[in-house]
Amino acid sequence: MKIEIEHLDQHYGSAQILRDVSLTVDSGECVALLGRNGAGKTTLIKCLVGTLSPTSGRILADGQDITAMRPHLRSRMGFATVPQGREVFRELTVRENILAAARAHGHASDGTIEETVERFPVLPQMWSRSAGQLSGGQQQQLAFARALVTRPSVLLLDEPTEGIQPSIVAAIGDLIASLKGAMTVILVEQYVDFALGLAESAVTMDRGRVSAKIPKAEFDRTVLRTSVSV
Repeated sequence: MKIEIEHLDQHYGSAQILRDVSLTVDSGECVALLGRNGAGKTTLIKCLVGTLSPTSGRILADGQDITAMRPHLRSRMGFATVPQGREVFRELTVRENILAAARAHGHASDGTIEETVERFPVLPQMWSRSAGQLSGGQQQQLAFARALVTRPSVLLLDEPTEGIQPSIVAAIGDLIASLKGAMTVILVEQYVDFALGLAESAVTMDRGRVSAKIPKAEFDRTVLRTSVSV
């Protein structure tokens, strides 16, 4: 699914967070969204998910204006997210978390759950355990499974390596790499080398604006690391 963002502004009260953001992400492209803390990356992801409404501008998905579309309708259209902090249902079991997402998209009994869970060998071992009892890395794998079981066309990832042990970071990198081309991926990530190892292009943000979109052939990791340093 092709995503087009046109002249997007967003405010929290009197504070302007996004400033005239325009960006095109081609269908199947993996884009790393980089920038310092407070640059507006998470706000942009929330506008794409639909949990925040822009003040002005448009968001198009395969040419359809979805700017005013509610989050659950975007989800049915093919948007899925792994949010910062994971946001799994802590009181529900692993099985219930995944089943709830699958049912909402009509995939409870078509083999999608089994196909998805095969990607995460640890989850069947935790099937009846509440999500709140899982480690951070296990919760992140659950968050990915919950997103993928919806069979998305667009996957929005907000800091997927945050607070995760190195072995899980590597597994998440392998997972994202396996998804490239099958869906459009927008990856917000402070770990620059991780992000650039996966992305076809990198978008840098600064104080609510998109400052550049850089193709992989032109990545300068030293410069990009400097652009996201706090």
